[in-house]
Amino acid sequence: MFQLTLIFILASFVLLTASRLLLAGWQWRRVQKAGGLLPILIGGLRIDAHQIAILAGIPLLASFWLGDTPFALHIAEWWFQLAWLLLGFLELATPQFITEYDSRPNRLFVEYLEHPKEVFGMLWKGYKTVIICALALLGVLGWVGHLLFGHATPDLPLPVWQAAPLTLVSACIIFLAIRGTLRHRPINPSTVAYCGDGLLNTLPLNSLYNVTYAIYSKKNERSAADVYGNLDSSEILNIVRKSAHIDGETLTPAIPTLHKQIADRPEPSRPKNIVIIVEESLGAQYVANLGGQKLTPNIDQLAGTAWNFTRAYATGTRSVRGLEAISAGFPPTLSDAALRLPGAQSRFFTLAQLLKNYGYHSRFVYGGEAHFDNMKSFFLGNGFDSLHERESFNNPAFIGTWGASDEDMFNKVHSLLNTPSDQPSLTLAFTVTNHSPWEYPAGRIDVQGDPATVENTVRYSDWALGAFFEKAKESTYWDNTLFLIVADHDARVGGEQLIPLKHFHIPALILGGDVQPCNDARIISQIDLAPTLLSLAGISSEHPMIGHDLTKPTGGGRAMMQFSDNYGYLKGDQLLVLEPHRPIRQFTYHAPDTYTAETVQHTLAQEALAHVLWPDWAYRHQEYTLPHLQARVAYE
Repeated sequence: MFQLTLIFILASFVLLTASRLLLAGWQWRRVQKAGGLLPILIGGLRIDAHQIAILAGIPLLASFWLGDTPFALHIAEWWFQLAWLLLGFLELATPQFITEYDSRPNRLFVEYLEHPKEVFGMLWKGYKTVIICALALLGVLGWVGHLLFGHATPDLPLPVWQAAPLTLVSACIIFLAIRGTLRHRPINPSTVAYCGDGLLNTLPLNSLYNVTYAIYSKKNERSAADVYGNLDSSEILNIVRKSAHIDGETLTPAIPTLHKQIADRPEPSRPKNIVIIVEESLGAQYVANLGGQKLTPNIDQLAGTAWNFTRAYATGTRSVRGLEAISAGFPPTLSDAALRLPGAQSRFFTLAQLLKNYGYHSRFVYGGEAHFDNMKSFFLGNGFDSLHERESFNNPAFIGTWGASDEDMFNKVHSLLNTPSDQPSLTLAFTVTNHSPWEYPAGRIDVQGDPATVENTVRYSDWALGAFFEKAKESTYWDNTLFLIVADHDARVGGEQLIPLKHFHIPALILGGDVQPCNDARIISQIDLAPTLLSLAGISSEHPMIGHDLTKPTGGGRAMMQFSDNYGYLKGDQLLVLEPHRPIRQFTYHAPDTYTAETVQHTLAQEALAHVLWPDWAYRHQEYTLPHLQARVAYE
């Protein structure tokens, strides 16, 4: 068993190093720019030693006492073959994951595995060749593993006087390898991070380590204070309230950000409907009026008749992150998005919770299955009255891997809005087509090149949006409805910067009713849109949102975003970047992709830190809610 363990250790180092070298060769331009291969290899040896020690530690210690036992030897053979396959499988999955997400498999990889039906359907339809090749290579690795670890011979028995010191020395080596350092904090991904390129900082890791670390981190809601540093809660609240322009005394001490927002418009005699259209993966890079490709002529045409925000920024890279910001005005956190957190499944503030007090009927419309990413539980638990998903669509024109097409979703929205009702409505509609494997109905657009590309699905999504607005403008509900069109995030966010801001730039425009067309170049965040809609609808209300009412001249000017474990706070042209267990960095940012390192301004750094700490604090203390909902908590 001792020899078998040594073979596994050596073979695993060879496998992981070879994979790392191939990945580095693939990304060689970025590797050269960041300082070369050496930091990746040195960091990789440390991480691999940690991972291999976890896998081989117990068999190594057991080999000194049970190495001559056939039963123990057979268990070790099976264990090493399984561990070998697991290491190989995740390394084989890495290139495609990097292509999609510019990172090794991580927390997102684990989250997608929670939805095997949708994800495996997407993979099979969009990546058959990749899957077949990967399975073939995995078969080869399995065969190699069987040759290496499937035919071991028993060790000679060791006397106690030899086994005992060997066990002690080996235990010390295993402990040091797993801990990875003699410093206070054990080895973690930040230990081997060495540059400003997020992808390259994952190359010293191996993918099994990155996935298991994600699972370990996921078992508890992550604390921003533990990762970025802490501030006193009173200081956090003072900074956040000041930045949100919340003046005067706290309306309710138990909800420190609760405040009265006075609408810019007078209360209308007839309440306005509000429709929020969230476009999947639609970054500014595809939108001509925002300096991108000319793939969205309908959005560009609508922007000319709308309040068009030309510097809007997403709060993250996942749909759930965008949905929490748009529907609840909740800023990003290091932890999971609110839609997926157990403590946010009821009595958590959303626009629907608020508008229920004003007689609104709120609904969520989605072409897929709303259990994905826990959307159904979150929305129905937090004020939405009805939910319309794929199964409720009558005779959809097209069903893809992720659900009914955008035109089917918009047909559903149009039907709901066209149905006479005495109640005003809030409709949150989320598109689904612009997602790998890039499926859409034929005959709608002039396809260019390979039909199954993000560019063509963007064209189709834009076509479906334009077709909807053609009908909406001829409808009875048009004059009394406010429309917000906004992306949840960009597609395939990545790059060489700690926070690739150009990939957080998204379209956001408000039209309908009496909204006057203009281009607004202020920096804004997704969290600013909900307060702005309330103001445009003439609804003066009390709420805990810290986003700005953009009808006010003091609104805008800052945005915040979470990118993997890094947090960005953009104020004017100054970008503050918070990394795990590292000092804050500050850059001057010039769009689209120029960063100049600056001396950190203490006041700005405190403001950035307060904004990453506050949502975590508010969630844990159940203080992002409305008073009547919080009062119920006290009695139960």
